[in-house]
Amino acid sequence: MNIIIENLPFYLQGFGMTLLLLGLTVLFGLPLGILVAAMRISPIASLRTTATIYTEWLRNTPLALVFFFMAFVLPKLGVQLNYTVAAVIALTLYTAPFFAEAIRSGINSVPVGQAEAARSVGLTFTQTVGLVVLPQAVRSVIPPLINVIIALTKNTSVATGFFVLTLVSVGQRLANANGNQVIPILLGVAFFYLLITVPLGQLAERLERRVVVSR
Repeated sequence: MNIIIENLPFYLQGFGMTLLLLGLTVLFGLPLGILVAAMRISPIASLRTTATIYTEWLRNTPLALVFFFMAFVLPKLGVQLNYTVAAVIALTLYTAPFFAEAIRSGINSVPVGQAEAARSVGLTFTQTVGLVVLPQAVRSVIPPLINVIIALTKNTSVATGFFVLTLVSVGQRLANANGNQVIPILLGVAFFYLLITVPLGQLAERLERRVVVSR
């Protein structure tokens, strides 16, 4: 395990970039997911269709393909982006539909009568969703949202292939330089990923138990 200790600053650099990708993607992807979920339940057919196409298209497209588009197609169209910025955009566009579906499932768990009652007293669609439906859906939405974030944590590794220094990049470089210590190097990478995913998993389980009890 000396290889891990000796290269701890390098591991922390990759860990920091992984956390940065994760944090920025949640920061931008979650609001986009809320917007897409709202569009999917909108009474306006064009909004529903647009959101459905976006959701189904991105959810059924490999993440690597989204990265290829950001890293290689956009530059050919004259759009030059920093690799880290491109990675955040790719992860955001890919993850937002998963956030949207988690939110939509929570919204669907709220009795239809709640929305009907809100409309009957004169609330608009936006007011009904924001003031009546979403507050009730929050409890059942948070656990699946955390599961999406856990999956996102692992998906950040795809950025490795597109010149972004993630934890997997650290593992690759150290393994190439120290071929006789591949196992401890990879265990070090796994350890840092577990520092993110295990607490998130435990939080999701606790919140899920609370939702069951409250019901």
